[in-house]
Amino acid sequence: MKVLFIGGTGNISSACSEIAISHGIDLYHLNRGISSGIRNVQGAKTIVADIRQVEETEKAIAGHHFDAVVDFIAYTTEHILNDIRLFTGKTDQFVFISSASAYQTPPSTLPVTEETPLENPFWEYSRNKIACENLLVSEFANSGFPYTIIRPSHTYSKTMVPVQGGYTVLHRMLRGLPVVVHGDGTSIWPLTHHRDFAVGLVGLLGNKSAINEAFHITSDEWLTWNSIFMTLAAELGVTPKLIHVPSEIIARYDKTIGDSLLGDKSHSMIFDNSKIKKFVPDYHPQISFREGAKEIIAWYKENTMNKEPDEHINEVMNRIIQDLANANLINL
Repeated sequence: MKVLFIGGTGNISSACSEIAISHGIDLYHLNRGISSGIRNVQGAKTIVADIRQVEETEKAIAGHHFDAVVDFIAYTTEHILNDIRLFTGKTDQFVFISSASAYQTPPSTLPVTEETPLENPFWEYSRNKIACENLLVSEFANSGFPYTIIRPSHTYSKTMVPVQGGYTVLHRMLRGLPVVVHGDGTSIWPLTHHRDFAVGLVGLLGNKSAINEAFHITSDEWLTWNSIFMTLAAELGVTPKLIHVPSEIIARYDKTIGDSLLGDKSHSMIFDNSKIKKFVPDYHPQISFREGAKEIIAWYKENTMNKEPDEHINEVMNRIIQDLANANLINL
């Protein structure tokens, strides 16, 4: 099977690349060839082109036909329109990586299934993903363009710390500084290791019954945000100082962070994974967050522990914490 990944070296796509190659897939990456190298994948062939430059990409893929194309970096309807132009007649399956944040937020019922309405009034990112999905559904009805939609939730790897603030949170914990946790830290949240996610995605490639279908691919492990922070701290060997702050207040200090919280992470989410398991019987998430946290902290100690923390994240946390202390709402 000949497959093209648009991207291929990112947080999610790197693991998908490794699993695809291990399954004997003839894998191509289409990217600009300037990856940082921290997720280098061996065995993929590279087509060098900028997917945003349509004519350049048309020339680069001339003469190719793919059993499946996966776009990991499409975020707007303009990107999808370009994909339709580029890959109509050149692939038997186009896979769009959407987002589980496209589901009704907050959800009216749990668990979330693929039939849950798509509606997110809080986050433009999610609304753009919904618009992309709607365009693909319409194009299938009009021309038969063979799409499959994948909705990841919070998918992480050893290089991506899955808390707001990333590796800066680990810096602060090690230095005994308080860290901000949205809400009261008790909302339920699944974290999915990228290698687990990859099993589900690769299992759908070339599956004709997955055309005109949507799937979320998430872990079956349900965590609280408090437990996520505490697990990371335990791997660091420290006792963290967690400052719980309503997401609405965090949003007043930083709109980008606020949108991702109010539009996604501040609400409890439980996903029913029975559909992906039906289509891909091998999909059984294996990697607990405790195991994943060990990988994260090992990577952090070897690669980013001595880097400067993110100045903006530090400044936002410091301002929130100081303002709450000044108002006598917390004790430092």
